[in-house]
Amino acid sequence: MRKVIGIGETVLDIIFRNEQPISAVPGGSTFNAIISLGRSGVETGFISETGNDRVGRNIIQFLRDNGCQADSVNVYPDSKSPLSLAFLNEQNDAEYIFYKDHPHDRLDFNYPEIQPNDLVLFGSYYPLNDVIRPQVKGFLDYAHEHGAILYYDVNFRASHQHEVMKITPNLLENFELADIIRGSSEDFEVLFKKNDPEAIYRSQIDFYTKNFIYTQGADNIHLFAKGGLHKEYPVAPIETVSTIGAGDNFNAGIVYGLIKNNIKRNDLESGLTEEQWDAIISTAQQFSAEACKTLFNYVSPEFGAQRRKELQEALAQEEEQ
Repeated sequence: MRKVIGIGETVLDIIFRNEQPISAVPGGSTFNAIISLGRSGVETGFISETGNDRVGRNIIQFLRDNGCQADSVNVYPDSKSPLSLAFLNEQNDAEYIFYKDHPHDRLDFNYPEIQPNDLVLFGSYYPLNDVIRPQVKGFLDYAHEHGAILYYDVNFRASHQHEVMKITPNLLENFELADIIRGSSEDFEVLFKKNDPEAIYRSQIDFYTKNFIYTQGADNIHLFAKGGLHKEYPVAPIETVSTIGAGDNFNAGIVYGLIKNNIKRNDLESGLTEEQWDAIISTAQQFSAEACKTLFNYVSPEFGAQRRKELQEALAQEEEQ
């Protein structure tokens, strides 16, 4: 089976409502997506870093308990694991405060084996951070050269707005490596002060990749794809408990959809049909909606078990053909 390698931060998410803590769960943007994919029967691995403490040990065990290869998680011997405080408002959207104790970041890991058409999921501030950029860029180059599909979620938070000029070269390198770019309206407002998805695609994305997904919370999703396809997808209203994992699980659903529908890198380069994109976006919306139903950052084990069954059936059909 094709595998998915995620690269990103790990944190302990402490979730507050009305200023009181109500939950504490392992998290991180790419981490959340990888957990959901592991629960859904996808072979996964994760490249990251954590502290040498109880939180770090629990995070690594959580990865393994959800079927994820964690040998490339770098443990800093003299550091504490990062924390994220997430304060939910009346709409169950979160405002964040981050605490990190890694004064001497030095990401060190062995590259997991990459086969053609494996997938690499990366995003957020992690692959932009100058301190670990050489190691991250080295792995992304390696994965690209070995024929992987690279999926980049911009996920650039307003707390880093003062660094936009500094990180722009790394951002553009990520754009150039990516086969699919996903970004939210907030990301591009912070980065480029733009909120028109078509203008963003034409001026910022199209030069680097033809496949772009623009999300805007509860408003329509915009897809721009190879072959001139531009399509809007409505977002069905749902009752949310927490939206913390909504975007991360949208990413998981896209990646799951690529594998389930047997989409390879050559297919993306030559252009998918509208029907293929419809199926992939539908799966992404299912994953995202499921993650909003609980205080956890990932799809439920029950949802994952159903996706695992569907994936096994799809792979079996491929083998018969």
